[in-house]
Amino acid sequence: MVARYFTHVDTWVFDLDNTLYPPSADLFGRMDARFSAYVARLTGLDRDRALRLCADYWDHYGSTLIGLIEHHDVDPQHFLADVHDIDISHLEQDPQLITAINALPGRRIVYTNGSENHAKRVLAARGLTGAFDAVYGVEHADFKPKPTHEAFATVFAKDGVITAKGAMFEDEARNLAVPHAMGMRTVHVHATPDAADHIHHHTDDLPGFLSQLTG
Repeated sequence: MVARYFTHVDTWVFDLDNTLYPPSADLFGRMDARFSAYVARLTGLDRDRALRLCADYWDHYGSTLIGLIEHHDVDPQHFLADVHDIDISHLEQDPQLITAINALPGRRIVYTNGSENHAKRVLAARGLTGAFDAVYGVEHADFKPKPTHEAFATVFAKDGVITAKGAMFEDEARNLAVPHAMGMRTVHVHATPDAADHIHHHTDDLPGFLSQLTG
């Protein structure tokens, strides 16, 4: 049983986007429109070229924001407030997920490359506001993004996470490499399995997977 691999875990760390809600909600699609509009205003590029620039920065830095800070001196707080100003009213509560997360023993936190405010809005829409002990956004990592070691180390130090007793749940496979190296149990939450050595477990059904850990 998979539960035996998690008996030592006392801190459960969850990514937010496409992890605590299904990718079919397409929040990134809504944010992409705001990303491209923001970058178009900033650079004078047309929307398509602006979106390609966003994607290039994401590929290179792990975050569009970091590319904009490095190359365009963007105010990160202003950028985050703008691109996360999206309609999330279509998000629905998931009673099975709520029950499964609330049943996890120990400390439960959210750590996202988005902003804390975005995370709290999404958690509220999903009925998960009271399920977590803390919520950390990219601002808590001094705007350094996952998958960098510095980002994880900064957030985990602030929370007091003992990584040898932690588990990390993420939809982005590359964001699990550092947690694995830090001694955490890693779970890839995605429709397509990834065979990377730094991934211990894979699931496309987070509520079902978590329910196996708590009986």
